[in-house]
Amino acid sequence: MNFEYPEWHRLSKKKNKTMISSAADKSGLPPGTLIHVGEKHETVSRISVIQYNQQVVTECEIESIAELRQLQHDGLRTWVNIDGLSNTRIIEDIGVQLNIHPLILEDILSTHQRPKLEEYEDYVYLVVKSISADYNHHLTLHYEQISILLLADYVITFKEKAGEIFKPVRYRLRNRKDRLRQNGSDYLTYVLLDSIVDEYFVIEDHLDEIINPLEASLLSDPSQKTLLTIQHLRRELIAMKRSISPLRELLSAIRHANTGLLQEKTLRYYGDVYDHVLRVTDALDSYRERIAVIQDVYLSSISNKMNETIKVLTIFAAIFIPLTFIAGIYGMNFEYMPELKWRWAYPALWGIFIAISVGLLLFFKRKKWL
Repeated sequence: MNFEYPEWHRLSKKKNKTMISSAADKSGLPPGTLIHVGEKHETVSRISVIQYNQQVVTECEIESIAELRQLQHDGLRTWVNIDGLSNTRIIEDIGVQLNIHPLILEDILSTHQRPKLEEYEDYVYLVVKSISADYNHHLTLHYEQISILLLADYVITFKEKAGEIFKPVRYRLRNRKDRLRQNGSDYLTYVLLDSIVDEYFVIEDHLDEIINPLEASLLSDPSQKTLLTIQHLRRELIAMKRSISPLRELLSAIRHANTGLLQEKTLRYYGDVYDHVLRVTDALDSYRERIAVIQDVYLSSISNKMNETIKVLTIFAAIFIPLTFIAGIYGMNFEYMPELKWRWAYPALWGIFIAISVGLLLFFKRKKWL
């Protein structure tokens, strides 16, 4: 990247000027500036290429985008997958080789994008969010932006890091009888989207495994850990909703796109992915409602538990009030108190104490306060 930063800009003194963590760091820079915005991953940029038709499939790795010219063959569809966005030179070369708009290249490197679809004359650009789960004592979700470029004979995917999310797609491509080998690039794009959306259902299973026991144990043993789990799930569900809901607009736009890159028969498959996204979003709404109810029940349980404690303490206080009153009277230092000279005054007083305590307990039990 040849752009020189002015001295006043915050990136002028940054060592790695091609990687920043916040979109705010790009303020003041011209549109189309190629800087990786997002979490820094250790993944080294890697370019893998799969070419296929009904008869053959070939797989290889290349060092630079310029090598794609040597791999061009008539009748073969090409899927280029790029793992890691740290090397902005690769993204820049794709723009030069395939005539991709600079703003699209900028969006590929800016990993805080909202899922969206942009339609150009020779290609279609899609942004989606992949979600993976890490379950270690509590559910932790990891988000990854995946950008897809759909061209006539090319599909190019950009991933933030290396992963196995597209492993089923590669497996299907190796199967000669699979429908994927018999269709065009638009069908491959559908399969990639479907693979991403399928992972959402895995997250649903994890949520069920957490929420169902949480509901069961809520009334019996609410604790501070329960509240922390509830708050954590609420935050994760909000983040999931923010990443998944825009997919409905994206898929709806695909089904109504005015481009020759998407065949009519393939649009039906995109409709199936649309239905899957609707199911996921409906499930997320259901989970959010359940979490809200669980939180209300938790607060009610804690309140009831506190009320029970206060009730027991109040009963003890009510029992000791008359005893304290009597003890206070006989604790006064008056000389002429007739009971002080009685032989059986002390045991009689204890009898009164016991009688009052037992009487109050029976009274509270009769009133069903105990």
